[in-house]
Amino acid sequence: MRGLPAALAVALLVPALSLPGAVPANARAGGSARGGRLPAGPPPCPNVPAPATRPPQPPPPADPAARAIGGAALATAGLVVPASSPAPPPVTATSWLVADLDSGAVLGGCGPHEYGVPASVQKLLLAATMLPKLDPEREVTVTAGDVAIEPGSSAVGLVEDGRYRIETIWLGLLLKSGNEAANALARLGGGPDGLAGGVRAMNEQARWLGARQTHAVTSSGLDGPGQFTSAYDLALIARACFAQPAFRRYTATRTAVVPGQPALRVKPFEIQNDNQLLAQYPGALGGKTGFTDLARHTYVGAAERGGRRLVVTLLGAEIPTQRGWQQGAALLDWGFALPRDAAVGRLVGPGELSSASPSPSAGGSALAAGRAVGAPAATHAGGWPGTRSSVAVGALLVAGGAVLLRRRRRHPAALVAPAGSPRPPDDGDRG
Repeated sequence: MRGLPAALAVALLVPALSLPGAVPANARAGGSARGGRLPAGPPPCPNVPAPATRPPQPPPPADPAARAIGGAALATAGLVVPASSPAPPPVTATSWLVADLDSGAVLGGCGPHEYGVPASVQKLLLAATMLPKLDPEREVTVTAGDVAIEPGSSAVGLVEDGRYRIETIWLGLLLKSGNEAANALARLGGGPDGLAGGVRAMNEQARWLGARQTHAVTSSGLDGPGQFTSAYDLALIARACFAQPAFRRYTATRTAVVPGQPALRVKPFEIQNDNQLLAQYPGALGGKTGFTDLARHTYVGAAERGGRRLVVTLLGAEIPTQRGWQQGAALLDWGFALPRDAAVGRLVGPGELSSASPSPSAGGSALAAGRAVGAPAATHAGGWPGTRSSVAVGALLVAGGAVLLRRRRRHPAALVAPAGSPRPPDDGDRG
Protein backbone atom coordinates (compact mmCIF):
# COMPACT_ATOMS: atom_id res chain seq x y z
CA MET A 1 0.00 0.00 0.00
CA ARG A 2 1.62 3.19 -1.18
CA GLY A 3 0.69 6.73 -0.09
CA LEU A 4 2.25 10.15 -0.45
CA PRO A 5 5.93 10.68 0.25
CA ALA A 6 6.42 11.12 3.98
CA ALA A 7 7.43 14.80 3.86
CA LEU A 8 4.52 15.81 1.64
CA ALA A 9 2.03 13.74 3.64
CA VAL A 10 3.01 15.34 6.92
CA ALA A 11 3.03 18.85 5.43
CA LEU A 12 -0.52 18.30 4.20
CA LEU A 13 -1.87 16.45 7.20
CA VAL A 14 -0.59 18.37 10.20
CA PRO A 15 -2.52 21.62 9.57
CA ALA A 16 -5.72 19.69 9.00
CA LEU A 17 -5.77 17.63 12.17
CA SER A 18 -8.80 18.70 14.20
CA LEU A 19 -7.85 16.60 17.23
CA PRO A 20 -5.17 18.37 19.25
CA GLY A 21 -3.90 15.06 20.62
CA ALA A 22 -3.75 13.19 17.33
CA VAL A 23 -0.57 13.36 15.33
CA PRO A 24 0.90 11.35 12.49
CA ALA A 25 3.46 8.86 13.71
CA ASN A 26 6.33 10.35 11.77
CA ALA A 27 5.68 13.79 13.28
CA ARG A 28 5.70 12.62 16.90
CA ALA A 29 9.45 12.74 17.39
CA GLY A 30 9.56 16.54 17.27
CA GLY A 31 11.42 18.71 14.79
CA SER A 32 9.96 20.92 12.14
CA ALA A 33 8.96 20.74 8.53
CA ARG A 34 10.59 24.10 7.94
CA GLY A 35 13.72 23.88 5.91
CA GLY A 36 12.41 20.76 4.16
CA ARG A 37 13.51 18.28 6.86
CA LEU A 38 11.30 16.00 8.90
CA PRO A 39 12.31 13.81 11.82
CA ALA A 40 13.51 10.38 10.86
CA GLY A 41 11.49 7.45 12.14
CA PRO A 42 10.06 4.06 11.28
CA PRO A 43 7.69 3.83 8.31
CA PRO A 44 4.20 4.87 9.42
CA CYS A 45 2.75 1.71 7.86
CA PRO A 46 4.74 -1.45 7.22
CA ASN A 47 4.40 -2.49 3.60
CA VAL A 48 4.52 -5.89 2.01
CA PRO A 49 6.60 -6.22 -1.20
CA ALA A 50 4.88 -4.61 -4.15
CA PRO A 51 2.63 -7.22 -5.81
CA ALA A 52 3.22 -8.03 -9.43
CA THR A 53 -0.31 -8.55 -10.71
CA ARG A 54 -3.48 -6.50 -10.76
CA PRO A 55 -6.74 -7.29 -8.94
CA PRO A 56 -9.93 -7.78 -10.98
CA GLN A 57 -10.55 -4.05 -10.70
CA PRO A 58 -8.65 -1.21 -8.99
CA PRO A 59 -10.38 0.58 -6.11
CA PRO A 60 -12.35 3.75 -6.78
CA PRO A 61 -10.51 7.07 -6.49
CA ALA A 62 -9.91 8.23 -2.94
CA ASP A 63 -12.76 10.48 -1.81
CA PRO A 64 -11.56 13.15 0.65
CA ALA A 65 -14.90 13.30 2.46
CA ALA A 66 -15.20 9.54 2.92
CA ARG A 67 -11.62 9.45 4.20
CA ALA A 68 -12.50 12.03 6.89
CA ILE A 69 -15.48 10.12 8.31
CA GLY A 70 -14.88 9.79 12.02
CA GLY A 71 -12.35 12.61 12.16
CA ALA A 72 -9.95 14.48 9.91
CA ALA A 73 -7.00 12.88 11.70
CA LEU A 74 -8.07 9.53 10.23
CA ALA A 75 -7.64 10.79 6.65
CA THR A 76 -4.10 9.54 6.35
CA ALA A 77 -2.35 6.70 4.58
CA GLY A 78 0.07 6.57 7.51
CA LEU A 79 -0.06 5.94 11.22
CA VAL A 80 -2.22 8.09 13.50
CA VAL A 81 -1.97 7.67 17.28
CA PRO A 82 -2.68 9.77 20.38
CA ALA A 83 0.05 12.20 21.39
CA SER A 84 2.60 10.76 23.83
CA SER A 85 1.30 7.23 23.31
CA PRO A 86 3.73 4.34 23.08
CA ALA A 87 4.51 3.15 19.59
CA PRO A 88 2.15 0.41 18.43
CA PRO A 89 3.68 -3.00 17.80
CA PRO A 90 5.07 -3.67 14.31
CA VAL A 91 2.68 -5.70 12.18
CA THR A 92 2.64 -6.64 8.51
CA ALA A 93 -0.94 -5.49 7.88
CA THR A 94 -1.13 -2.74 5.29
CA SER A 95 -3.93 -1.05 7.26
CA TRP A 96 -5.46 -1.48 10.71
CA LEU A 97 -7.56 0.21 13.37
CA VAL A 98 -8.21 -0.22 17.11
CA ALA A 99 -11.45 1.16 18.59
CA ASP A 100 -13.61 0.96 21.70
CA LEU A 101 -16.74 -1.10 21.02
CA ASP A 102 -18.80 0.78 23.60
CA SER A 103 -17.77 4.43 23.38
CA GLY A 104 -16.84 4.33 19.70
CA ALA A 105 -13.51 6.04 20.32
CA VAL A 106 -10.86 5.25 17.71
CA LEU A 107 -7.64 4.68 19.65
CA GLY A 108 -5.34 4.58 16.66
CA GLY A 109 -4.89 3.27 13.18
CA CYS A 110 -2.71 2.84 10.16
CA GLY A 111 -4.28 3.97 6.88
CA PRO A 112 -7.74 3.50 8.46
CA HIS A 113 -9.56 4.68 5.35
CA GLU A 114 -7.31 3.02 2.76
CA TYR A 115 -9.11 0.64 0.43
CA GLY A 116 -8.45 -3.07 0.95
CA VAL A 117 -9.94 -6.42 -0.04
CA PRO A 118 -11.96 -8.10 2.74
CA ALA A 119 -11.86 -11.87 2.10
CA SER A 120 -14.01 -13.68 4.69
CA VAL A 121 -14.25 -10.84 7.19
CA GLN A 122 -16.98 -9.69 4.79
CA LYS A 123 -19.11 -12.37 6.42
CA LEU A 124 -19.46 -9.93 9.32
CA LEU A 125 -21.38 -7.58 7.03
CA LEU A 126 -23.62 -10.52 6.12
CA ALA A 127 -24.19 -11.15 9.83
CA ALA A 128 -24.89 -7.49 10.59
CA THR A 129 -27.46 -7.51 7.78
CA MET A 130 -29.22 -10.84 8.16
CA LEU A 131 -29.16 -11.71 11.87
CA PRO A 132 -32.15 -9.45 12.64
CA LYS A 133 -34.07 -10.83 9.64
CA LEU A 134 -33.80 -14.59 10.04
CA ASP A 135 -35.46 -16.73 12.72
CA PRO A 136 -32.69 -18.96 14.13
CA GLU A 137 -35.19 -21.74 14.94
CA ARG A 138 -36.49 -21.99 11.40
CA GLU A 139 -35.49 -25.14 9.52
CA VAL A 140 -34.53 -24.63 5.89
CA THR A 141 -33.35 -26.70 2.95
CA VAL A 142 -29.93 -26.11 1.40
CA THR A 143 -30.10 -25.78 -2.38
CA ALA A 144 -27.77 -26.68 -5.23
CA GLY A 145 -27.06 -22.98 -5.68
CA ASP A 146 -25.97 -22.66 -2.06
CA VAL A 147 -23.32 -25.36 -2.37
CA ALA A 148 -22.10 -24.17 -5.79
CA ILE A 149 -19.01 -22.50 -4.35
CA GLU A 150 -15.57 -21.95 -5.79
CA PRO A 151 -13.45 -25.11 -5.72
CA GLY A 152 -10.88 -24.89 -2.96
CA SER A 153 -12.79 -22.33 -0.95
CA SER A 154 -13.98 -22.75 2.63
CA ALA A 155 -16.98 -24.94 3.33
CA VAL A 156 -18.53 -26.19 6.54
CA GLY A 157 -19.95 -29.35 4.97
CA LEU A 158 -23.63 -28.56 4.41
CA VAL A 159 -25.14 -30.80 1.74
CA GLU A 160 -27.65 -30.16 -1.01
CA ASP A 161 -31.22 -30.99 0.10
CA GLY A 162 -30.06 -31.14 3.71
CA ARG A 163 -32.40 -29.67 6.32
CA TYR A 164 -30.78 -27.42 8.92
CA ARG A 165 -31.85 -24.88 11.50
CA ILE A 166 -30.73 -21.36 10.58
CA GLU A 167 -28.78 -21.24 13.85
CA THR A 168 -26.70 -24.19 12.64
CA ILE A 169 -25.96 -22.34 9.40
CA TRP A 170 -24.84 -19.25 11.36
CA LEU A 171 -22.45 -21.42 13.38
CA GLY A 172 -21.09 -22.91 10.17
CA LEU A 173 -20.55 -19.40 8.81
CA LEU A 174 -18.83 -17.92 11.86
CA LEU A 175 -16.86 -20.93 13.12
CA LYS A 176 -15.70 -22.48 9.84
CA SER A 177 -16.32 -19.64 7.39
CA GLY A 178 -18.54 -21.81 5.23
CA ASN A 179 -19.12 -20.18 1.87
CA GLU A 180 -22.14 -22.38 1.24
CA ALA A 181 -23.50 -21.11 4.57
CA ALA A 182 -22.99 -17.52 3.35
CA ASN A 183 -24.87 -18.25 0.13
CA ALA A 184 -27.76 -19.84 2.03
CA LEU A 185 -28.10 -17.01 4.54
CA ALA A 186 -27.91 -14.29 1.89
CA ARG A 187 -30.47 -16.14 -0.23
CA LEU A 188 -32.83 -16.63 2.69
CA GLY A 189 -32.62 -12.98 3.69
CA GLY A 190 -32.62 -11.61 0.17
CA GLY A 191 -36.34 -11.69 -0.49
CA PRO A 192 -37.68 -12.45 -3.97
CA ASP A 193 -34.27 -11.82 -5.54
CA GLY A 194 -32.58 -14.46 -3.40
CA LEU A 195 -28.81 -14.29 -3.26
CA ALA A 196 -28.62 -11.13 -5.38
CA GLY A 197 -31.12 -9.47 -3.07
CA GLY A 198 -29.04 -10.53 -0.08
CA VAL A 199 -25.90 -8.91 -1.46
CA ARG A 200 -27.86 -5.77 -2.27
CA ALA A 201 -29.14 -5.70 1.32
CA MET A 202 -25.55 -6.02 2.57
CA ASN A 203 -24.56 -2.91 0.62
CA GLU A 204 -27.59 -1.03 1.95
CA GLN A 205 -26.62 -2.04 5.47
CA ALA A 206 -23.02 -0.89 4.95
CA ARG A 207 -24.27 2.50 3.80
CA TRP A 208 -26.58 2.85 6.79
CA LEU A 209 -23.74 1.98 9.17
CA GLY A 210 -21.57 4.71 7.61
CA ALA A 211 -19.23 2.25 5.91
CA ARG A 212 -18.99 4.35 2.76
CA GLN A 213 -15.84 2.67 1.47
CA THR A 214 -17.36 -0.82 1.53
CA HIS A 215 -18.91 -2.53 -1.47
CA ALA A 216 -19.88 -6.20 -1.44
CA VAL A 217 -20.00 -8.27 -4.61
CA THR A 218 -20.20 -11.71 -3.00
CA SER A 219 -21.96 -12.77 0.19
CA SER A 220 -18.98 -14.79 1.38
CA GLY A 221 -16.03 -12.50 0.73
CA LEU A 222 -14.78 -14.56 -2.19
CA ASP A 223 -13.09 -12.05 -4.47
CA GLY A 224 -15.12 -10.16 -7.02
CA PRO A 225 -14.46 -7.14 -9.24
CA GLY A 226 -15.09 -3.94 -7.34
CA GLN A 227 -15.30 -5.53 -3.88
CA PHE A 228 -13.51 -3.41 -1.28
CA THR A 229 -13.60 -2.22 2.32
CA SER A 230 -11.41 -0.37 4.82
CA ALA A 231 -10.16 -0.96 8.35
CA TYR A 232 -12.44 1.83 9.59
CA ASP A 233 -15.48 0.36 7.84
CA LEU A 234 -14.76 -3.07 9.27
CA ALA A 235 -14.79 -1.57 12.76
CA LEU A 236 -18.24 -0.06 12.10
CA ILE A 237 -19.48 -3.41 10.83
CA ALA A 238 -17.96 -5.36 13.72
CA ARG A 239 -19.52 -2.96 16.20
CA ALA A 240 -22.93 -3.57 14.65
CA CYS A 241 -22.36 -7.32 14.96
CA PHE A 242 -21.26 -7.23 18.60
CA ALA A 243 -24.34 -5.15 19.45
CA GLN A 244 -26.42 -8.27 18.70
CA PRO A 245 -26.62 -10.93 21.46
CA ALA A 246 -26.96 -13.78 18.95
CA PHE A 247 -23.76 -12.76 17.21
CA ARG A 248 -21.87 -12.53 20.50
CA ARG A 249 -22.98 -16.06 21.33
CA TYR A 250 -22.16 -17.52 17.93
CA THR A 251 -18.76 -15.89 17.53
CA ALA A 252 -17.65 -17.04 21.01
CA THR A 253 -18.72 -20.65 20.43
CA ARG A 254 -15.72 -22.98 20.49
CA THR A 255 -17.32 -26.12 19.05
CA ALA A 256 -20.67 -27.08 17.55
CA VAL A 257 -22.28 -30.15 16.02
CA VAL A 258 -23.74 -30.09 12.53
CA PRO A 259 -26.63 -32.57 12.59
CA GLY A 260 -26.65 -35.57 10.33
CA GLN A 261 -28.92 -36.04 7.34
CA PRO A 262 -30.13 -39.65 7.57
CA ALA A 263 -32.06 -39.47 4.31
CA LEU A 264 -28.85 -38.40 2.55
CA ARG A 265 -26.63 -40.81 4.50
CA VAL A 266 -24.65 -38.00 6.08
CA LYS A 267 -23.59 -38.44 9.70
CA PRO A 268 -23.43 -35.63 12.26
CA PHE A 269 -20.01 -34.05 12.75
CA GLU A 270 -18.31 -31.52 14.98
CA ILE A 271 -16.83 -28.20 13.90
CA GLN A 272 -14.32 -26.02 15.76
CA ASN A 273 -13.90 -22.26 15.73
CA ASP A 274 -11.03 -21.18 13.47
CA ASN A 275 -10.41 -17.98 15.46
CA GLN A 276 -7.48 -18.84 17.72
CA LEU A 277 -7.89 -15.59 19.65
CA LEU A 278 -10.63 -17.33 21.64
CA ALA A 279 -8.27 -20.01 22.89
CA GLN A 280 -5.11 -17.94 23.23
CA TYR A 281 -6.10 -14.44 24.39
CA PRO A 282 -7.62 -13.79 27.84
CA GLY A 283 -10.89 -11.93 27.54
CA ALA A 284 -11.37 -12.72 23.85
CA LEU A 285 -14.92 -12.12 22.65
CA GLY A 286 -14.65 -13.45 19.10
CA GLY A 287 -14.16 -12.15 15.60
CA LYS A 288 -13.43 -13.44 12.11
CA THR A 289 -10.48 -14.58 10.05
CA GLY A 290 -10.08 -14.24 6.30
CA PHE A 291 -7.71 -15.06 3.47
CA THR A 292 -7.54 -14.99 -0.29
CA ASP A 293 -4.47 -14.54 -2.47
CA LEU A 294 -5.84 -11.14 -3.48
CA ALA A 295 -6.73 -9.94 0.03
CA ARG A 296 -3.89 -11.71 1.83
CA HIS A 297 -4.71 -12.25 5.52
CA THR A 298 -7.51 -10.17 7.02
CA TYR A 299 -8.71 -10.23 10.60
CA VAL A 300 -11.27 -8.78 13.01
CA GLY A 301 -11.09 -9.57 16.72
CA ALA A 302 -12.52 -8.21 19.96
CA ALA A 303 -11.65 -8.64 23.62
CA GLU A 304 -12.64 -7.32 27.04
CA ARG A 305 -10.31 -6.26 29.82
CA GLY A 306 -11.19 -4.34 32.98
CA GLY A 307 -14.71 -3.65 31.75
CA ARG A 308 -13.38 -2.19 28.50
CA ARG A 309 -14.19 -3.80 25.14
CA LEU A 310 -11.88 -3.15 22.19
CA VAL A 311 -12.01 -4.26 18.57
CA VAL A 312 -9.12 -4.54 16.13
CA THR A 313 -9.39 -4.76 12.34
CA LEU A 314 -6.56 -5.41 9.91
CA LEU A 315 -6.23 -5.87 6.17
CA GLY A 316 -3.50 -7.08 3.84
CA ALA A 317 -1.37 -8.90 6.42
CA GLU A 318 1.40 -11.39 5.77
CA ILE A 319 2.29 -14.07 8.32
CA PRO A 320 6.04 -14.75 8.18
CA THR A 321 6.27 -14.77 11.99
CA GLN A 322 2.82 -13.87 13.33
CA ARG A 323 -0.58 -15.06 12.21
CA GLY A 324 -3.39 -12.58 11.72
CA TRP A 325 -4.94 -13.19 15.14
CA GLN A 326 -1.53 -12.75 16.79
CA GLN A 327 -1.03 -9.39 15.09
CA GLY A 328 -4.53 -8.47 16.22
CA ALA A 329 -3.72 -9.57 19.78
CA ALA A 330 -0.59 -7.39 19.84
CA LEU A 331 -2.61 -4.37 18.73
CA LEU A 332 -5.28 -5.11 21.33
CA ASP A 333 -2.57 -5.17 24.03
CA TRP A 334 -1.40 -1.77 22.79
CA GLY A 335 -4.95 -0.41 22.89
CA PHE A 336 -5.67 -1.67 26.39
CA ALA A 337 -2.48 0.03 27.61
CA LEU A 338 -3.74 3.46 26.49
CA PRO A 339 -5.71 5.74 28.82
CA ARG A 340 -9.47 5.34 28.61
CA ASP A 341 -9.87 8.84 27.21
CA ALA A 342 -7.31 8.35 24.43
CA ALA A 343 -8.77 8.96 20.98
CA VAL A 344 -7.82 10.12 17.48
CA GLY A 345 -11.38 9.99 16.14
CA ARG A 346 -14.56 8.03 16.58
CA LEU A 347 -16.82 5.47 14.98
CA VAL A 348 -19.94 7.10 13.58
CA GLY A 349 -23.27 5.71 14.71
CA PRO A 350 -25.71 3.73 12.54
CA GLY A 351 -27.81 6.06 10.42
CA GLU A 352 -25.77 9.10 11.43
CA LEU A 353 -24.70 9.85 7.87
CA SER A 354 -27.96 8.86 6.20
CA SER A 355 -29.24 12.42 6.06
CA ALA A 356 -26.31 13.35 3.82
CA SER A 357 -26.46 10.19 1.69
CA PRO A 358 -24.20 11.41 -1.11
CA SER A 359 -22.81 9.06 -3.68
CA PRO A 360 -19.13 8.16 -3.21
CA SER A 361 -18.22 10.24 -6.24
CA ALA A 362 -20.60 13.19 -5.93
CA GLY A 363 -21.57 15.43 -3.06
CA GLY A 364 -19.23 13.63 -0.71
CA SER A 365 -18.17 16.73 1.16
CA ALA A 366 -21.51 16.70 3.00
CA LEU A 367 -20.32 13.61 4.85
CA ALA A 368 -17.50 15.39 6.57
CA ALA A 369 -18.91 18.85 7.07
CA GLY A 370 -19.85 19.45 10.68
CA ARG A 371 -19.37 15.86 11.81
CA ALA A 372 -18.22 15.23 15.35
CA VAL A 373 -14.82 13.85 16.22
CA GLY A 374 -12.56 13.96 19.22
CA ALA A 375 -13.74 12.74 22.60
CA PRO A 376 -16.35 10.00 22.15
CA ALA A 377 -19.95 11.11 22.37
CA ALA A 378 -22.35 9.96 25.06
CA THR A 379 -23.37 6.31 24.74
CA HIS A 380 -27.01 5.40 24.22
CA ALA A 381 -28.64 2.21 25.43
CA GLY A 382 -27.46 -0.70 23.38
CA GLY A 383 -23.94 0.60 23.09
CA TRP A 384 -24.35 3.04 20.18
CA PRO A 385 -22.77 6.46 20.53
CA GLY A 386 -24.70 9.68 20.40
CA THR A 387 -24.18 12.21 17.65
CA ARG A 388 -23.43 15.38 19.61
CA SER A 389 -20.74 17.37 17.88
CA SER A 390 -17.54 18.27 19.67
CA VAL A 391 -15.14 19.23 16.88
CA ALA A 392 -16.02 19.84 13.23
CA VAL A 393 -14.32 17.74 10.62
CA GLY A 394 -12.93 19.52 7.58
CA ALA A 395 -12.49 17.57 4.37
CA LEU A 396 -8.81 16.83 3.82
CA LEU A 397 -7.74 17.25 0.21
CA VAL A 398 -4.73 15.03 -0.24
CA ALA A 399 -3.57 14.24 -3.74
CA GLY A 400 -2.99 10.58 -4.39
CA GLY A 401 -3.18 7.92 -1.71
CA ALA A 402 -5.38 5.52 -3.65
CA VAL A 403 -4.23 1.96 -3.29
CA LEU A 404 -3.62 -0.32 -6.24
CA LEU A 405 -3.92 -3.78 -4.80
CA ARG A 406 -2.43 -6.14 -7.30
CA ARG A 407 -2.86 -9.56 -5.81
CA ARG A 408 -4.31 -12.14 -8.13
CA ARG A 409 -6.27 -15.02 -6.71
CA ARG A 410 -4.86 -18.50 -7.07
CA HIS A 411 -6.75 -21.71 -6.44
CA PRO A 412 -4.99 -23.72 -3.73
CA ALA A 413 -5.56 -27.36 -3.00
CA ALA A 414 -9.18 -27.96 -2.06
CA LEU A 415 -10.09 -27.38 1.56
CA VAL A 416 -13.56 -28.84 1.25
CA ALA A 417 -13.27 -32.04 3.26
CA PRO A 418 -15.92 -34.75 3.45
CA ALA A 419 -18.48 -34.13 6.16
CA GLY A 420 -16.92 -34.80 9.53
CA SER A 421 -13.34 -34.72 8.31
CA PRO A 422 -10.92 -32.49 10.22
CA ARG A 423 -9.48 -29.52 8.37
CA PRO A 424 -5.84 -28.61 8.81
CA PRO A 425 -5.27 -25.58 11.05
CA ASP A 426 -5.22 -22.33 9.11
CA ASP A 427 -4.98 -18.72 10.21
CA GLY A 428 -7.46 -17.69 7.55
CA ASP A 429 -9.92 -19.23 5.17
CA ARG A 430 -10.19 -19.07 1.42
CA GLY A 431 -13.01 -16.59 1.03
